[in-house]
Amino acid sequence: MIADPQPGSAATASLTPARTAPRLSAACRAGIEEVKTHYPQARAALLPALHLAQAEVGYLPRSIVDEIAVMLDLLPIQVQEVISFYPMFHARPVGRCHIQVCTNIACALAGARKLVRQIASRLDLRAGEVTADGQFSFAEVECLGSCGTAPVVQVNARPYVERATAEDIERLLGGADPATLERAPQISMIPEGVEGYLLPPNGQARRGIDEYLAVGGYQAAQQAWRELQPEAIAEIVKSAGLRGRGGAGFGTGMKWSFMPKDAPKPCYLAVNGDESEPGTFKDRQILERNPHQFIEGALIAGRAIRAVAAYVYLRGEYVVPYRVLMDAIGEAYARGYLGDNVMGTGQRFDIRVTRGAGAYICGEETGMIESMEGKKGQPRKRPPFPAGWGLWGCPTTVNNLETITHVPMILRNGAEWFKKFGTEKSTGNTLFGISGHVNRPGVYELPLGTPLQEIIEKHAGGVSTGRPIKAIIPGGVSMPVLNADKIGVHMDHDSLQKAGTLLGTGGVVVMDDSVCPVRAAAVIARFFRHETCGQCTQCREGTAFIYKLLKRLDYGDGSVDDINTIESIAGFMEGQTICALSDAAAWAAGNFVRRFRPDFERHVSERRCPFPDSFEI
Repeated sequence: MIADPQPGSAATASLTPARTAPRLSAACRAGIEEVKTHYPQARAALLPALHLAQAEVGYLPRSIVDEIAVMLDLLPIQVQEVISFYPMFHARPVGRCHIQVCTNIACALAGARKLVRQIASRLDLRAGEVTADGQFSFAEVECLGSCGTAPVVQVNARPYVERATAEDIERLLGGADPATLERAPQISMIPEGVEGYLLPPNGQARRGIDEYLAVGGYQAAQQAWRELQPEAIAEIVKSAGLRGRGGAGFGTGMKWSFMPKDAPKPCYLAVNGDESEPGTFKDRQILERNPHQFIEGALIAGRAIRAVAAYVYLRGEYVVPYRVLMDAIGEAYARGYLGDNVMGTGQRFDIRVTRGAGAYICGEETGMIESMEGKKGQPRKRPPFPAGWGLWGCPTTVNNLETITHVPMILRNGAEWFKKFGTEKSTGNTLFGISGHVNRPGVYELPLGTPLQEIIEKHAGGVSTGRPIKAIIPGGVSMPVLNADKIGVHMDHDSLQKAGTLLGTGGVVVMDDSVCPVRAAAVIARFFRHETCGQCTQCREGTAFIYKLLKRLDYGDGSVDDINTIESIAGFMEGQTICALSDAAAWAAGNFVRRFRPDFERHVSERRCPFPDSFEI
């Protein structure tokens, strides 16, 4: 006689109907199959496929991993390792209302920690947990790329809740539709008296192709494709002195000239729109207000390097910019500016967009290329350089999105016209983003060489708290911090280098004298610890150890040896790794120590933070 199975036994489990594993709908599978046609290799469709699948299912369980692996001819482990690398992908269920609060420097200065505490208290949750009913979950995330509207919250993969308040959080937790809280204040402008050309004037958003054509749009692209040879285009841009706006400041025309003239393989343009560094939020303004000028720039750059396509890598959190860009690209195809007969020349040129998934390291050019190919975004060793071995082993030029947006105006008006803006060695305008303790945070189109003091006091309206300035980061958090006495420096490459820092992306972060430098350094160090790809020991271990020491000092438990150790570690991190993330982390922490060492030492001597009014970490 066989006994009846007991509750909880294996026999009972075998009699319980198994929960059906999630599967992709026919529509989602068709979407993935269509995306595959955009790339030379099926694996390159992996990130788009994961975005489509997660949008449908809510997360990426094993059944979905297996299904996508078969569709893209990959092993499940190859799909799984990509999911685990990117913070935006979820291997486990999150709440139906998944609240993500940016907690990096600009949002921290604006009170983001209070929003985190509010959510945790109201839901009785820690970050990363889900309520029992599956309705809510929340996460602390690094920079969302809207520093001028801090603090910023994102619900699921929706447009941002900008300048978020405690009242917004209460409404959200009370069941309000997130759409009723989403807002995008107009924060980018051409100041009075400035001749702008990157942004439309008077706060306009020139999204439609007819609006762009009405102001001379696509005329320069027609000239490039119908009248000019590639070398002539590169020479014009080189003569104009356009330097890359992504951080390194390398000459754009010079970079284009590195591409082979008779390559046996197709050539590509890869555009970096993954602005993920805290303090940087300019490219979003171009895409939302002037997308066709960027598209025209990509067309011209593509012609200059003999490319068959441009692949744009856009940060995954940018919901509205992605929609606007895709609409604009669709219009350009419909009018014959893209596709198999560009400008009636019989030549083909395509623009494809890949959305990232929350990894800052993909802003490094070879990390971006790896990600575009459907892999973890880990930077490559060089040589070979992208001009010889880039996307899919083909010659590739990598340019920043803003850099490309300058190009149509250079061709339309000439190199001499462009050189009347800026300085002799830093020509043209740029988009300066300013955030932190200022009255009018935002993005300002100004000539390179504009004094930092003018940007802060005239355009951004001065310090919002009325207190003296303590510190200024001039170009995104990877650039060495400045003391307040450097406020007179001019914002161009040479002037900032003489002042002991770099222009970077032109993302200015202003901190008043309430700010604890140790705490500010710790928040930035946490970012680099989170964003290291882990390949290089110096970066992987160094970013973690620096953050640990800074936290210890902030708590009042540190020593002078800890301060010295931070400087020592930073010295071992610089110039020792595959990419510059390790250098950036070292510059950030090391320069906070060097510029504000007495404040670090007060944390040791007083055994506490001596800045009672500083932001919460």
